[in-house]
Amino acid sequence: MIRMKASNVLIMLLLCIGGMQVSYAQTDREELEKRRIQLRNEITRINELRISNQKKQRSVLVQVEDLGQQIKSTEDLIKLTNQQANLLTREITTNTNKIGALRKELEQLKEDYARMIEKSYKSKSQQSRVMFLLSSQNFLQAYKRIQYMKQYTNYRKQQGEEIKANTIELQQLNSRLVQQKEEKQKLIAENRKTRAQLEQNRKSQQELVSTIKKREGEFASQLKSKQSEMDEIDRAIDRMIRESIAKANKESGSSSRSTYELTPEAKALATDFNNNKGKLPWPVKSGVVTMKFGKQPHPVVSSVMVNNNGVRIDTDKGGKARAVFNGTVSEVQAVKGANKAVMVRHGDFITIYNNLENVFVKKGDAVSTEQEIGEIATSKTTGKTTLHFLLYKNDQKMDPAGWIYRM
Repeated sequence: MIRMKASNVLIMLLLCIGGMQVSYAQTDREELEKRRIQLRNEITRINELRISNQKKQRSVLVQVEDLGQQIKSTEDLIKLTNQQANLLTREITTNTNKIGALRKELEQLKEDYARMIEKSYKSKSQQSRVMFLLSSQNFLQAYKRIQYMKQYTNYRKQQGEEIKANTIELQQLNSRLVQQKEEKQKLIAENRKTRAQLEQNRKSQQELVSTIKKREGEFASQLKSKQSEMDEIDRAIDRMIRESIAKANKESGSSSRSTYELTPEAKALATDFNNNKGKLPWPVKSGVVTMKFGKQPHPVVSSVMVNNNGVRIDTDKGGKARAVFNGTVSEVQAVKGANKAVMVRHGDFITIYNNLENVFVKKGDAVSTEQEIGEIATSKTTGKTTLHFLLYKNDQKMDPAGWIYRM
């Protein structure tokens, strides 16, 4: 039986492995490109809001916060674009190696094929084939010689088809390589432009920060007053949660105001919610976190500490709040200084969507994952559309960033 050379088998294995690597790289590249588009949209939205605030002569603090968000998103964009460029570099290297391996294999195939054609030509006469069969010592040997001749003919055909297939693959790889190099140059050019914009924004931010430092005492007083308002809103939400737990437990005869008494169905829902930790969708279709969970220095006046029981997410004007998981609306309340809040219960987990201007659900409604539950209010002072999103287990505050996918 005619066998393929071990070197050719090795090359084919390498090409198959390379193909799988490219497939994985393609998936990574698509994910990076999706995130890059999101970041560009974030930067555009923040920039439009910043220009709008400048025209309205909004607070210097708001302008610096907007610039800070834009700078952070721009830095993320540069980092991500570098990752894309590095990934393309690896793909280019892989494809260059594959092209080299394919060319060597193609040369070897052509040499083997040429030798077969020459050998076949020398013994192509019908008489030679007949003599080859007649010279057999017995019937079994004649049968084996017939099989050999068939295999030889099939192998010639297979070699011709393999040469054709490798030639096509080589052409495709060359085209892909040219495309990848063009993509890489485009990313490098875009990064250069983004870096220039970043430096310009940093310069603008430094100028505004200098203005703030001259009036730091005044701004610190404003921020402390604002933090007091935030604390009052958080206390109102804590009361709402305790009252909701107490009402739910009253039916089961429990007097607890801090822990839900769970039915088997509620336990199953809570387990399902917990199993999706880190995979829950964002409570808005698109947005950027402008204040993280917990106690932290103010992003502009670092001498002032601010505390946040959830996360604040800026989104597009008219943006909608969406349920992050299946559950039941347990409360819809107006919160002083923060419009309306919707509380959704998921067993003994609670998600709160605060600062809603219009609410699309009512108490007792069942909601599904990503269902719109209300329109987020836009501040007349800052022009920002901000959702205050909170997550609790019973009455214990939790950091949403650990639960929401890539927050």
